[in-house]
Order: sequence, then structure tokens, then C-alpha cells
Amino acid sequence: LRGHNVAVPSPAQGSPPGSLGCCPQQDPLWPGLTVLQHLETYAAVRGMRKEDAAVTISRIAKALDLQKHLKTLARRLSAGEARKLCFALSILGDPTVMLWDEPSVGMDLKGQRRMWKVIGNTMKSKERAAILCTQYLEEATAMCDRVAILVSGRLRYIGSLEDLRSKFPASYHLEVKVTDPGQSDALHAEILHLFPYAARQERTASLLIYKIPMEDALPLSQSFSKLEAAKRNFKLEEYSLSLHTLQQVCQCRSYGLETASIRRRNSLSPAEIPVVLG
Repeated sequence: LRGHNVAVPSPAQGSPPGSLGCCPQQDPLWPGLTVLQHLETYAAVRGMRKEDAAVTISRIAKALDLQKHLKTLARRLSAGEARKLCFALSILGDPTVMLWDEPSVGMDLKGQRRMWKVIGNTMKSKERAAILCTQYLEEATAMCDRVAILVSGRLRYIGSLEDLRSKFPASYHLEVKVTDPGQSDALHAEILHLFPYAARQERTASLLIYKIPMEDALPLSQSFSKLEAAKRNFKLEEYSLSLHTLQQVCQCRSYGLETASIRRRNSLSPAEIPVVLG
């Protein structure tokens, strides 16, 4: 990290405490401290002067809509507010390298977009690099210059967003749950009649899962009308139609990636595989 071997630290090379910011998946918060106390403590650890810290904390709190929660104890924060605080701690002190593990989980759409704006401004200000782990394709599209996909700990894809879009075109995820498993075959035929290009990805006794191309599901009003009719005719327990998330794309059995390309990319060194922002 900036010329320091963080895996094998030594007294001779010193330590760059302000060079790395991290927002892990589990919020590392002290339940008995307020939001402001967290921010002030992290600022002190990073060696910020009190005057500078106060200005920075006010700016970050305003950008993330945390001002009204500054005196709130961490244990009383909602899941989204706790994620905002954890993210704020990761950018405090202007670190040059940042690690964000699903930072927007639990936030509402407004909170997510506030965070995206802060990330954009943070990455523009000077030379920085970040790794963002997310299951939201929209978030990856909005934030990332390069995208890497890990499946079961193995690198299955790395490249540009344009290349990713060409390999994984937008599609819908349809789940249909039946009350009578004996109707599964007839229901499958009906789904193919309603959505000719649907591809069944999973089948259990009571659940059918399909991937439907975007153009086959539009307009959505007609798709839901068709599914409501199928629900009545086949006495379905429930159904859901949603856009594929990045996580669902990764779990698909057919990746459309050449084996040789995967093997070659798996040989990259760790320094070559981050999702780089800014």
C-alpha cells in the first residue's frame, strides 16, 4: 500500500494509517457512542487536527444526510443510517485507497444516490483507487470504471462496463410458485407461450425460475396482465418479476465466457484485479 508491505509490516517502513479507508460488510460501530463521537474518534486516529476534523465532519454529515443523527447512539440507528456512518468513517481523512463491501445495503434509494454522489466527488479530487463490492448492477454501472466478478472465490470476469453489458445483456428474473406440483409442466408450456424467449434456469417441486430477455418482457403492464391471468388459471401461490441483480447474473450457469479467457484472467496478480474507480 503506497510502497508499504502491509502483509509483512516492519518498523523500518513505518505505517501509513491515513492511506486506507474501509467499509466492511458488518458495521464496526460502538453501540454506546454517538455518530459524532465515532467521527471524532476516527478523525483523531487518522491524525486530523480538531479544526479540520470539525469542518470535514460537518461536510460529510451534510452530504450523507447524517446531520440530524449526530447525537444519536449507534445502537439506535437504522440499518441504512449505520451503513452511512460506516461509509463516512471510510472516507474520513482523505485516504488514497478505499475498500467498500456492499456499502449501500439497507439504504433507501435517496440514501444510495447521496452516497454515489459522495463517491464520485471523492474519487475526482486527487489520485485515488477503490474496490467496491456490490450485488447491484445499477451501482456497479454508476460507480465503476472496471468490473470484476468473483464466483466461489474465483475470478470469472474482469473488464470494462461496455464488455460486461455485451456479455450479460439486461434481462428479467421470473419466479413462479405453484400450489399443485402436478401442473408444473403445463405451466412451463404456458410461460413459453407468454414469453417465447424465456429460459428456465431452475425447477423444484413447487418453484420455477426463468430468465426473460428485456425485449420479451416489455411493456411491463402487459407482462403483469399475462402473469395475473396465469395466476388465476393455474392457481399459483405467488409470482415475482424483477430485473436481474448482479448477484443473480453471477449465479447463472451459462456465463458466455470463453474458458481460455477465464483461465488467463485467473492468473492475474492481486494488484491487477481490483475494480478501479475514478
